[in-house]
Amino acid sequence: MNKFFGIGRITKDIELAYTQDGKAVAKYTIAINGYNDTTDFLNCVTWNKQAENLKKYCGKGSQIAVEGRVSVRNYENKEGKKVYVTEIVTNNIMFLDTKKESGQAPKEEVKEETADPFADFGETIELNDDDIAF
Repeated sequence: MNKFFGIGRITKDIELAYTQDGKAVAKYTIAINGYNDTTDFLNCVTWNKQAENLKKYCGKGSQIAVEGRVSVRNYENKEGKKVYVTEIVTNNIMFLDTKKESGQAPKEEVKEETADPFADFGETIELNDDDIAF
């Protein structure tokens, strides 16, 4: 079974791009508290509407919970060396705070009377203390 659950903070601005066929992909890193006062930095990839919502509502310093799988891929760089990349490919993300709450100005102000911006975001995951490694 390949399943990952984690809660962390986004370490830098989210990179949002689109594939040739128009699919959104967000790449970012989260910092998660590890054991013995260490911090683990995990590269994450999020696709489609979740990627767009992540870029729109979260940024550097935002705390999120992610659920997904660990993926290892490789490619050959310009020097002909094989490079391995390990990343978390997310299935679900829960925003634990937003750009505004984490001290950043949001790109767009969302009025309270508007429809729920997370309506088509995906299913909410619930974590209890037994699911968290720290």
